Amino acid sequence: MKVLVTGGVRSGKSTHAERLLRAETTVRYVAPGPTPEEDDDPDWAARIAAHRARRPAHWATVETRDLADALSRAGESAVLVDCLGTWLTAALDEAELWDAPADVVHAHVAAATDAAVAALLAASGSVVVVTNEVGLGVVPEHRSGRLFRDLLGVVNQRFAGACDEVHLVVAGRVLRL
Repeated sequence: MKVLVTGGVRSGKSTHAERLLRAETTVRYVAPGPTPEEDDDPDWAARIAAHRARRPAHWATVETRDLADALSRAGESAVLVDCLGTWLTAALDEAELWDAPADVVHAHVAAATDAAVAALLAASGSVVVVTNEVGLGVVPEHRSGRLFRDLLGVVNQRFAGACDEVHLVVAGRVLRL
C-alpha cells in the first residue's frame, strides 16, 4: 500500500502517517530535510526532537536528501517519508536554484521527482509519504515562496498519482480522497 498524507502545517499529518505504519515490524523513517547539526534554528531542532521522541525505538531513521535512493534501498521494509516539502527545499538549496530561471528549476525538480516516483512505484513494502498542502492560502509576496508553492503542488500531484490512497488531514481529522 502506498499512501500520500497531505494537509496544512500542524494539522496532524505526521502523527497520522506514523499510525498507518505502527503495526509494521520494520520501518525506515526517511527524513529528507536539514538535521539539527546543519541548521542553527532552535525551533527546527525542537521539531526534529519531538518527531524522534515519538517514533518507536525499532524504527530505523535515514537522514538523506536522496529520496530515490532511500526508497530503492528499503527492501521489504515499510517506509515513512516525512516530508516532501523539506525534500524539495533541500533539493533547491543543494543545487542553488532559488534564483535560477524557472525553466531550469522546473527541469531539475522534474528529474528528481521522476527518480523518486519511480523508486516509490518499485518499492515492495508499504510506503507512506507526508507532504504539505501549500496552495490553499494567499499568493506569496516573494518569488521564492511562489516558486516553492508551485513546485510542491506539481510534486504532490506526481506522488498522489503514484499512490493507492491520498489522505487529507485537517485539524487532526483524516479525509480519504
